[in-house]
Amino acid sequence: MLPVLQTLVLHRLGLDWNPALHDSLISNLILAFIGFETNLLYRFYQPGKENQMYRMLFGLAMAVFYCYILRFLPGYLLPGNQEYIAFLEASLPVRFVFALMVIFFITLYQWIRSQLTEQKEMERRAAESEQLMKEAELARLRQQLHPHFLFNSLNSINALIGRQPEAARKMTQQLSDFLRGTLKQEDKPVRLQEELDHLRLYLDIEKVRFGARLQIEFVTSPESLGLVLPALLLQPIVENAIKFGLYDVTEVVHIRIRTWQDGEFLCIEIQNPFDPKSEPATRGSGFGLSSVQRRLQLVFARKDLLITTRQENLFTTTLRIPTLK
Repeated sequence: MLPVLQTLVLHRLGLDWNPALHDSLISNLILAFIGFETNLLYRFYQPGKENQMYRMLFGLAMAVFYCYILRFLPGYLLPGNQEYIAFLEASLPVRFVFALMVIFFITLYQWIRSQLTEQKEMERRAAESEQLMKEAELARLRQQLHPHFLFNSLNSINALIGRQPEAARKMTQQLSDFLRGTLKQEDKPVRLQEELDHLRLYLDIEKVRFGARLQIEFVTSPESLGLVLPALLLQPIVENAIKFGLYDVTEVVHIRIRTWQDGEFLCIEIQNPFDPKSEPATRGSGFGLSSVQRRLQLVFARKDLLITTRQENLFTTTLRIPTLK
């Protein structure tokens, strides 16, 4: 559209249609070529902060080159038209400013484009770095989940070998099944039913250790069993409940695990008794709960998904997990 508009303007200024059309086509072809070369240059090369003057010098040089070609080329194409040549020489300053504006516009456009591209690349690298750090921390948390449980289980097996070899053999098999399932789990969502099945393997081992003193009650709603949550999330909480429920008392300990769906959340409640007079009453500061809190924060970017409450001698841990896809 620019050649058409320029032809009309030149004709209104007094040029005949023929020289006006020739001038418009030639000048715009030259300007298009210079603009293409400028765009190509800045697409692959952007001067650094210490070389900002190069952009201005290049723009001035291209505008001078444009006017130089435009000064002589139309004279060869339209020889003898003194009126047009005089008009061309008189309009060169205006053409120089127009060419300079076009070149600077292309320069500015490519600079902004390069800055946006660089910014997006930096954001992508930052996001990748943050994701790698998150995955590394999640892996570190997973590796720290079971050492105390493993040591306690091995000590219990060692104690059972002499007086109850069958129980020791059973506990060894259960520990093997539990660890095999743990190794298969990755940091990806699993259904609540799978998480509870894996949790039962852990509880079977603990029942061998503590016998009839440990009583577990599962109260699960059918709709919650199909919801998903981060893998190996419940075992540290239940281990925490057993630790502070059984270690401080001598009677039977009843641990209750309840699950239900509340709108967009999977809710899991774990209750265990505890002795308020015992020293380890700071239940919320143990590694088990803090690791779960940290995992939930890394996965969901929220700090309010794990809630602990105490009522007389009952300690309750509640998880509200956003439903995952």
